[in-house]
Amino acid sequence: MLFTAAFWQATAERAIRTFAQALAAVLTAGATSLLDVHWTAAFATAGMAAVLAVLMAVGSAGLGASGPGLTETTKPARRASTAR
Repeated sequence: MLFTAAFWQATAERAIRTFAQALAAVLTAGATSLLDVHWTAAFATAGMAAVLAVLMAVGSAGLGASGPGLTETTKPARRASTAR
């Protein structure tokens, strides 16, 4: 499961989403204008959050469902309709 393209695609999506969330949190937490933001620190914080998201996905790869997260569930299989 760790060496599949689907796992890494989902992990990359999660890392990008985490990066964006962390960057938004840093930008809004200071309640400053965009010109006053220390962009290096903001991107470093968001980048570290993205790295931690990837490490969490890799660390939890053998646990739970077949995705990069611990709480994901697989979709139930569609039941074939019975025609009479």
